[in-house]
Amino acid sequence: MDLSSEKVQRILSKYKFHDVAVEELQKIQRIYPGMKPSTGTYTFSDSTQKDLLKLVGNIPVQYEGRSYNFPIQLWLMDSFPFTPPICLLRPTPNMVIREGKHVDPRGRIYLPGLHNWDYPKSSVVVLLTEMIAKFEEDPPLSSKTTGENKDPHSLLAFVSNLQINDGGVRHHDQTINKVSVIGGGDLGMASVMSILAKCQVDKLVFIDVAESSTKGGSTDLEIFSLPKVEVSRDLSASAGSRVVVVTANAWSSEQSYVSVVQTNVDLYRGIIPNLARLSPNAVIVIASQPVDIMTHVAWRQSCLPPTRVIGAGCNLDSERLSHVLDINLNTHKLAWVIGELSDNKVPVMSNTGLSSDVQPDITPGSSSAKPLLDRAFEIMKNRGQRSWSVGLSIADITNSILTNKMKTHSVSTLAQGWGGIGAEVFLSLPCILGSNGSTRLAGVSLAQEEDSKLRDSVTSLSNLISQLRV
Repeated sequence: MDLSSEKVQRILSKYKFHDVAVEELQKIQRIYPGMKPSTGTYTFSDSTQKDLLKLVGNIPVQYEGRSYNFPIQLWLMDSFPFTPPICLLRPTPNMVIREGKHVDPRGRIYLPGLHNWDYPKSSVVVLLTEMIAKFEEDPPLSSKTTGENKDPHSLLAFVSNLQINDGGVRHHDQTINKVSVIGGGDLGMASVMSILAKCQVDKLVFIDVAESSTKGGSTDLEIFSLPKVEVSRDLSASAGSRVVVVTANAWSSEQSYVSVVQTNVDLYRGIIPNLARLSPNAVIVIASQPVDIMTHVAWRQSCLPPTRVIGAGCNLDSERLSHVLDINLNTHKLAWVIGELSDNKVPVMSNTGLSSDVQPDITPGSSSAKPLLDRAFEIMKNRGQRSWSVGLSIADITNSILTNKMKTHSVSTLAQGWGGIGAEVFLSLPCILGSNGSTRLAGVSLAQEEDSKLRDSVTSLSNLISQLRV
């Protein structure tokens, strides 16, 4: 099929930048005549579909002195060329996809050129050149082995596509425990070290965001080459993560608090949508400040369900509270700190014990529990939130997601509809965490003082988010 065919012309007529798109397609055909235009229906992750143009063909890849043709497919969005194509491998029946930095198990291709797409500086011609160069460094396809196929290159490629674990051989299409931490500095480093210590991860990617004021924490990790850790400055390295932790902050010298927070929101605009696109099934854990606002911003920018975007919030305070109640006050009850991560946060207690197998509920506000909780808060008063302690809290959250632990954490989540809250705000609430994200515990009636603090937080957070350009 060529550009003049009726089918191609009919679809192309619906493109927003028709003339520019035609010009780009003609340029591609001149330089890469093997990339043929075609039409098809693309199904997006939310199950919606759209008739689009696609380019189908092979790209030549040199590897260890031999030449290979790698079949690819580029779906052109209807805003092409101002938005990047969706790039996929098209393995033949005798080919195996080798998951790597630039390719996920399903054959989706991720490259810096896609992440940093900026037409007219960016183009498909430049992208294909970059793709060839990256694939020559790390080929994403290998041949399946058969009894008749003993080619050493194919055999070596197939073996390198297998991983060994305690249970034997695991093929590439099985889920791997990959975690990415975005943002350098003390908190990023603390999160990396804590996750390595507490969680069973197959791979941990530490991405030092250039624009972040907390940059610089990755240098020593590169120097000492920790096992399972990859250090990068390219968001595409996070592709295929199960958990993505964001610690990046970009505080400015502005005097206005709203302006300071807006700087962080602007930083997120270049990070969060790409993280969600690269790891569409991940749970995103936010640790940037102010955590309730930034979790709200990340949810809006990611277009993910609210169950899959959570903030570290009051998890650290909650773990400390349960520990104090158990060890110092001998109550053996679960407890959580809920609300905004500020002076308005309030403690609540569970009706079940620490070792109970019954799903916990929050005890409605009562005078009997208040003295205990007040005493526990008094004991906790001088315990600050240092980087390493927050890092341990993040590792605890990450472990519950990776292991599908279904443990109840107090994390920042969409609070709308909980306990009569009508506004779209994020607050720390007790949530059961597992591999699919978070599930809130049912709301309860709180005592008047605690309820008043939550309402004040809802008002202040709603006011702040309304002043931001998200």
